[in-house]
Amino acid sequence: MKLQQLQALIALADGGGIRAAARMLELSQAAVSKTLRELEEEQRLPLLQRHASGARLTEAGQALLIHARQVAMQLERAHDELEALRGQRDARLCIGVTPWLVPTLLPEVVLRFRQRLPAIRLELFEGLLAVALPRLRDGQMDFAIAPLFEPLAQEFHCQPLFSHGGRVFARNGHPALSATSLSALLEQDWVVNYSPASYRHVLDRLFNRHGLAIAPERLICAQSMALLAGLVQAGMLSYGPEPLLLCPEFAGKAQALSLREEMEEIVIGVISLQGQAHGYAARCFIDCLRQTLRQRLRSARPEDRALARMLTLRF
Repeated sequence: MKLQQLQALIALADGGGIRAAARMLELSQAAVSKTLRELEEEQRLPLLQRHASGARLTEAGQALLIHARQVAMQLERAHDELEALRGQRDARLCIGVTPWLVPTLLPEVVLRFRQRLPAIRLELFEGLLAVALPRLRDGQMDFAIAPLFEPLAQEFHCQPLFSHGGRVFARNGHPALSATSLSALLEQDWVVNYSPASYRHVLDRLFNRHGLAIAPERLICAQSMALLAGLVQAGMLSYGPEPLLLCPEFAGKAQALSLREEMEEIVIGVISLQGQAHGYAARCFIDCLRQTLRQRLRSARPEDRALARMLTLRF
């Protein structure tokens, strides 16, 4: 496959027809039609369904479009990054970050990164998996720093960084704080974060591995830190990373339950598309995160010691 063929496919999908694609690419309609016919012949599959008012992608065309967009985005980023290193323009690095990292480690990581690569334009998302995974798939996000779980490995490259415990927690004063077993909490309402791909894993990690089952309507998905914190304060239970209790939204407002069930260790790592090489800026950011982790876990400051007690490095 040639780049111009993939660009023609993207333009047709975005424009809705050959004529619009030709305008977008500043080519003749005949040239765009020829390019797409050659692509279909090479792949031995019908990629377009032509009709009187234009053309639309077949199922095979839609499948190829996903990869075409990823290729185009990756090449654009490579071009931007090289120009940034030459000092000619700003390159963009887009990262999703699991929420508890934002107030605890991220500011220091960003400062380190800015000192090393000041010309890179950094874009950060509060990277709950339900928010990050769609952006990773369509190429809008370079990588996410988030919890790793088994199903991810089928679609994404996962690189472990560190691990921590998972805890069940509730707002201060909640009647459930006196519970000693998960079995006593099945009639409570829960708020957790999950994506469609991770829903089953969340259930397995929290309930099924202990021989328990919870009614699906008891489990509410929150796709932002604000939603999660607000619903916990409203009286719902939650399950998540122990360091979340150090964040301003939860510190002094919520606490972990002392349950006899042992919670599974949660591994945090770098999640990116399979086969997508990290650029220089991405590798630099990950290196800055590792440096910050090593330094903070050796620090004697009380807040760093509290974090160090919760984390185990995996690199």
